[in-house]
Amino acid sequence: MRCKVGQARWQELRSDRIWGRQDMTKTKKRIEGHQLYYFNACPFCIKVRLALWWLGLKIPLKNIKTQSSNKVDLIDGGGTQQVPCLRIESEAGDIRWLYESSDIIRYIKAELCA
Repeated sequence: MRCKVGQARWQELRSDRIWGRQDMTKTKKRIEGHQLYYFNACPFCIKVRLALWWLGLKIPLKNIKTQSSNKVDLIDGGGTQQVPCLRIESEAGDIRWLYESSDIIRYIKAELCA
């Protein structure tokens, strides 16, 4: 048996207002300088990638399992191969490495979706 939801209600449920999605034009400039290091089987990486998808953000992804140079960059820059890791490069050229999925999602919501 299928659940019948009226068209107006369905549109409301799908609305960006409810899910907190942002207009991409507002965040495109802020996304520059960000890269997410990850690998597919990591549940915490999946959590961050799902958050990016729900928010409609397209941050460059660097898979450390399929591209060995990404792993080297992560270890050289961040000091460890822990994923997920968000590389944040400011306009001034300062580089910051942010670990922990919850911290990354909190940062993304506060800084990129504001």
